Amino acid sequence: MPDLKPATAKRLIHPVILSGGSGTRLWPMSRAAFPKQLQPLLSERSLLQDSVTRVLQAHRFAAPIILANEEHRFIIAEQLRQIDVKPQTIMLEPIARNTAPAAAAAALWLGQREPDALMLIMPSDHAIADHPAFLNAIEIGAQAAASGKLVTFGIQADRPETGYGYIRRAGPIGTAGAFEVAAFVEKPDRARAEEYLASGDYTWNSGIFLFPVRTYLAEFKARMPDSYAAVEAAVAGEKGDLDFHRLDAAAFARAENQSIDYAVMEHTANAAVVPVAMGWNDVGAWDALWDISPKTGDGMVQIGDVTAVDCRNSYLRTEERLLAAVGVEDLIVVATADAVLVAPKSRAQDVKKLIDRMKLDKRDELTHLPTVHRPWGTYRSIHNGDRVQVKHIMVKPGGKLSLQMHHHRAEHWIVVSGTAKIVRGEEELMLTENQSTYIPLGTLHRLENPGRIPLHLIEVQSGSYLGEDDIVRFEDTYGRT
Repeated sequence: MPDLKPATAKRLIHPVILSGGSGTRLWPMSRAAFPKQLQPLLSERSLLQDSVTRVLQAHRFAAPIILANEEHRFIIAEQLRQIDVKPQTIMLEPIARNTAPAAAAAALWLGQREPDALMLIMPSDHAIADHPAFLNAIEIGAQAAASGKLVTFGIQADRPETGYGYIRRAGPIGTAGAFEVAAFVEKPDRARAEEYLASGDYTWNSGIFLFPVRTYLAEFKARMPDSYAAVEAAVAGEKGDLDFHRLDAAAFARAENQSIDYAVMEHTANAAVVPVAMGWNDVGAWDALWDISPKTGDGMVQIGDVTAVDCRNSYLRTEERLLAAVGVEDLIVVATADAVLVAPKSRAQDVKKLIDRMKLDKRDELTHLPTVHRPWGTYRSIHNGDRVQVKHIMVKPGGKLSLQMHHHRAEHWIVVSGTAKIVRGEEELMLTENQSTYIPLGTLHRLENPGRIPLHLIEVQSGSYLGEDDIVRFEDTYGRT
């Protein structure tokens, strides 16, 4: 069903930012619990924060809608708070179902509030260097979408890239700068990619879309009626949870795991493409980061405490300790507190194979970074021994841990800085710097920061079992009981 709003109408565009990916090829920095879109890989801001900031022009964009998974919800909420952005909602996907059902969920939710809305669907982990070119392309796309087109944005190719899908464009449509889509093409081999580049008719598939809500839902329903019904039920059964909207898990699980391209764009007669050169990169692997990072004359990218002698065309990054290299060339070396990756730059895509191997080995390093983020702050294990574990805990101002107890461990708390308000059984304590307390095994307890500065403390756990699942929660500010 085409959208009948006139093409000249200047409606607000609703950014829908997809933040459910895991970014495995950027391990060891990107982990399942803290993936690449939440990492400051290109600047002091995370890729998610950059993506949100890109669409903050009040005269053209509405507040963003964020789609995320359960585990990342509090990190995302905190990162939005840091850049002073209040989203329309953070919609929680109970299970990964690719971009087509995710976009349908956002469209149904948005359509209940603004049936004629335009929605801009963007991944949260892309880099765009030319912001004015991006905004200009969005304006062209909005005109085409307002006349009922399902718009995708094609990146003007500057090399025969084999790692991206392509879009072959046909003739122009009524909107200047927009074209009919002739075909979506899978990732080509080198020879075919060179043909595409030479023809001038092909652009890279960016995975960025601009849709009228009505049109996308009609097309999705026509081609995937069972998945549409599943997503519709998931939105109807959503539950509010603090600042989040949690889709109904049983219903959403019935939707097919399909991309927007496969489910809708490859079949619709309404597809249009806007070609654009905007310094786009999908930041898919470490070699992509080397491509877009500032370099020395020897092609070196050095981030963190790095000392390099006689090195060329390499990406060297360390998050904590010194990284020293002599005579390396065309290498990627990335060091975190608990892991080091070394790979030829030409094999950056093969980090995925390494991840598959580590999954078989059940390596914990795939899931969490040493610093684990929680809604109240962070903790970091600094020593693991036999029946003892030592952690550095940081509680944000106003942060409060759940009221809880443990069956298998006791805890000692030593305040390093800040003020701790502590419930210990029937007691309530206020501790400041260099003061400490002891939580016996099986004792109901809670930790809170009532102050205006972060609370830092050292926790020493002792007992027969020290796993994070030995927590019985009785009351929780963040809805985790």
